[in-house]
Amino acid sequence: MSRINKNVILALLTLTSSAFLLFQLYYYKHYLSAKNGAGLSKSKGSRIGFDGTQWRTVKKFIMLTSSQNVPVFLIDPLILELINKNFEQVKNASHGSASECKFFCVPRDFTAFALQYHLWKNEESWFRIAENMGFQCLKFESKDPRLDGIDSLSGTEIPLHYICTLASHAVHLVVFHERSGNYLWHGHLRLKGHIDRKFVPFRKLQFGRYPGAFDRPELQQVTIDGLEVLIPKDPMHFLEEIPHSRFIECRYKEARAFFQQYLDDNTVEAMAFRKSAKELMQLAAKTLKKLGVRFWLSSGTCLGWYRQCGIIPYSKDVDLGIFIQDYKSDIISAFQDAGLPLKHKFGKVEDSLELSFQGKDDVKLDIFFFYEETDYMWNGGTQAKTGKKFKYLFPKFTLCWTEFVDMKVRVPCETIEYIEANYGVLEERSSHSWSVYEFVLEPKLCNCLIQPDPA
Repeated sequence: MSRINKNVILALLTLTSSAFLLFQLYYYKHYLSAKNGAGLSKSKGSRIGFDGTQWRTVKKFIMLTSSQNVPVFLIDPLILELINKNFEQVKNASHGSASECKFFCVPRDFTAFALQYHLWKNEESWFRIAENMGFQCLKFESKDPRLDGIDSLSGTEIPLHYICTLASHAVHLVVFHERSGNYLWHGHLRLKGHIDRKFVPFRKLQFGRYPGAFDRPELQQVTIDGLEVLIPKDPMHFLEEIPHSRFIECRYKEARAFFQQYLDDNTVEAMAFRKSAKELMQLAAKTLKKLGVRFWLSSGTCLGWYRQCGIIPYSKDVDLGIFIQDYKSDIISAFQDAGLPLKHKFGKVEDSLELSFQGKDDVKLDIFFFYEETDYMWNGGTQAKTGKKFKYLFPKFTLCWTEFVDMKVRVPCETIEYIEANYGVLEERSSHSWSVYEFVLEPKLCNCLIQPDPA
């Protein structure tokens, strides 16, 4: 009896041990690995903590671009924010050293990369190889806006965006184009009629809702989640640019129509003024950038940009606007150090400040400071001869980037309303098959709302 009991007990122990071992294996497979976000990946080199879908999609995309010598760099805001918070850790990471996925496995629909188009040598072969690797790609093209004013080149299309999906994740490749102001520009991602709106959740895209302009970033190579990736050397600066990157193009067709109606002034005096005004604007931009002060084209300079994509030769000055909250106490000394002596100072910082500096060849730089109220903005004006002060009211506006005299500069996004507040109602005059927009150059009280300042 005791011999039978020993055998039964031994069998029960063996069965219990086997059951416990099977339970451990089941628990590890279905609970621990799921908790770590890994699963049992069949891909070579995958590690515990790596999301199979997103990480593998990005890995395959980087393999594709590397094999074709396509120098893409990461611009995804969510990932760049995480990198910026863990910058020292990222800089010290080595290739293939990651033990868990901290960046590319963050749940999201897209991962955004960028490419400088002038460095892309084999666009068509890249697109074909991407599809052979299993990617489904959409290519978005549009006409080059810089060529709108040239009959023979108008309508020339350039690539603006690629969206490539693999499994349930998508890579958004934003194509940056060089502009003459030494900055990078990307176009608007427009969904044309034949595009499948369900291909990806387009509304969630971080780039492409409108054209954008960025400083040319210096790049550095880092290792992120075991993958070698190029990123902006200053991630924080790039992140700060994104919400303020909206770009509006000069109206090249309308400018050409304007000059067909009103001949351009190409006299020696006009050409000399344009040259001096351009140099003055470049110097002013350089000075204000050093101070960290935002500015935009204002008054006649803004009108020249909007109406004829250039400097109005009879304006005789350069006009810039600055928000009073961006005022710096050393702004006057900074301009004087740059070789621009102060000519006039009207008002004070608390009320109606306006500065005027003397440039070369009798070209003047006028800086108007804008003050914000609950439902409008205003800048002060003082008549030099009488000393009378006025308050010029403007509807509220935001700032966009544009290109002007080979520079990346800001203008009011609500351009028409801004110009009408300065110069009166916009008039449309038709001539043959085009329309010419002309502004009355004398301020009208009903539009500019000039009000005496009792102070």
